[in-house]
Amino acid sequence: MQNSLLDALNWRYATKRFDASRKIPQATFELLMESIRLTPSSYGMQPIKILNIENQELREKIKPIAWNQQQVVDASHLLVFCYRTNPGEQEVKDHVMRMATTRQKPLESLEGFQNHVIQALDAMGDEKRAIWTSKQTYIALGQLLLSCALEKIDATPMEGFDANALNELLQLPAKGYKASLLCPLGFRHLDDPYASLTKVRKSTSELFETI
Repeated sequence: MQNSLLDALNWRYATKRFDASRKIPQATFELLMESIRLTPSSYGMQPIKILNIENQELREKIKPIAWNQQQVVDASHLLVFCYRTNPGEQEVKDHVMRMATTRQKPLESLEGFQNHVIQALDAMGDEKRAIWTSKQTYIALGQLLLSCALEKIDATPMEGFDANALNELLQLPAKGYKASLLCPLGFRHLDDPYASLTKVRKSTSELFETI
């Protein structure tokens, strides 16, 4: 397992050119989506949503918003990671109901947890709450990137796009969400020169410190 994990991590890179003729098998794509669904999040609430952009015309509209990065169009799949901008009491109650149903526990036994989370979110205020939820998308992205590497699926995490323009195009604010990340998925093109570059990373002694 150690070698398999490290081999996968050394194999992956931020793909610059995708093979537009190759598509991820549906079963593999569903596996990757399940890995996102199983991602940890604060309080387990998952205040995020993942959009799978299949419509090619819509992808063409996203391309200039994403600084004309061709991966947005050529990749097998394009994911938009969105975060809930203002989760409140109702979202907490919905989550607690899922907990009670899934674990077959009475709602009353979760009342203390529910009240704690409601109070914690309320104490954040709108700005901090939005920052908190946006960070949850990065946790999900990290799990997706590892899952992709293990399945030999290429992925390119992107912050390089006009978030306001994308939010408007996808009408996300009206749904209570905003976009934080793009992630095209697919298979690297054989002519992508970046695929053969040696990874540049800090040494173990530079990166880690025991105190």
